[in-house]
Amino acid sequence: MISRFLEALYTKVFINIVVGNSRTVVYIEACSKDKVLKITNKVFDTVSMNSKMYEFIKLNAKESPFYYISVLDRSSQQGAVPTCSNSEISKYCDTASIKYKCYSKSWAYYTSEYDLEATKHEYRSTGVDFIFSPFVLMANFFKDKINTTLAMFVLLEENYISFSVFDNSKLLYAEYLDMQHKDEEDALMIDSSLDDDEDEMLLGLDNTGGIDLEEIEIDDDNSIDFNDFGDIEDLDSGDTIDEFSEEHDIEEIINKEKDSDISSSGFNEDYQRFSLIQSSLNTFYRDSKYDSKFVETIYIADGVGISSDLKNYLEEEMFLSVYIRKIDIALALCDIAKAEVNAI
Repeated sequence: MISRFLEALYTKVFINIVVGNSRTVVYIEACSKDKVLKITNKVFDTVSMNSKMYEFIKLNAKESPFYYISVLDRSSQQGAVPTCSNSEISKYCDTASIKYKCYSKSWAYYTSEYDLEATKHEYRSTGVDFIFSPFVLMANFFKDKINTTLAMFVLLEENYISFSVFDNSKLLYAEYLDMQHKDEEDALMIDSSLDDDEDEMLLGLDNTGGIDLEEIEIDDDNSIDFNDFGDIEDLDSGDTIDEFSEEHDIEEIINKEKDSDISSSGFNEDYQRFSLIQSSLNTFYRDSKYDSKFVETIYIADGVGISSDLKNYLEEEMFLSVYIRKIDIALALCDIAKAEVNAI
């Protein structure tokens, strides 16, 4: 009781860490009750804790004895299931190697227990109070829609897609999709195909190699409360009969090639996202474990800045009604951290 009274007198500092493909965003809010006093945001060109990030976090943490560090879970071995029952969760995932928690007493989200320990080890110099599931972030971001409709809900991060189907707040299906892992699988399939062709042409290749895996050492004396885990124009081109010089033609070709190089990466990623979403929806329809229902609408939380291509794919190939909302993942993470602290 005294602690709660003192906490109300002090400023609270919420430190939120979101790791991307090649950089890390640290977003910080200093709050007094429901008022935001200061916002600090910094991007670091690293995906792991370094000295600059450590000093930045520690400097802001000194502003109050009540500071909370939150991280968005990046484990590829995570997901969500349409039940909270201990006996039923095992139908959807291996309960021996995961940690899970119920959400609104109707569905559960889980993650690898090993990866939770690895995350704690990564941030052992600063500590970590909350490791939030992207499914919790997404559910909070779309709470106005999830509670009232049958639809797909998708959260897009740089390398990951959180895919789910809700029917009036009831989770029917969820899957956490790793875009990098999918790329590796496709590359392996291509390599295998090339090897087969080469064998047929009597071409011999001797490929050897190995992978060294560094073991993560976990500090037993650094503990984390896993109960806190979890609880975010078309251009009209008219025909022309003007005669252009050879120099102009060459310049135009070069410019088109440049434009193609710039857009090809985004095009490929959006098509990959479309393929993963399409595959997940097919699994939802075909797997007898799930209470499948026909879905006509998809809501997308865009945290990466997608092009119009993804929307077009979903509309033209899957005949879906598509609604896209921009999401600042670090800010959304801060919102659920504040809700978690206020609920304690």
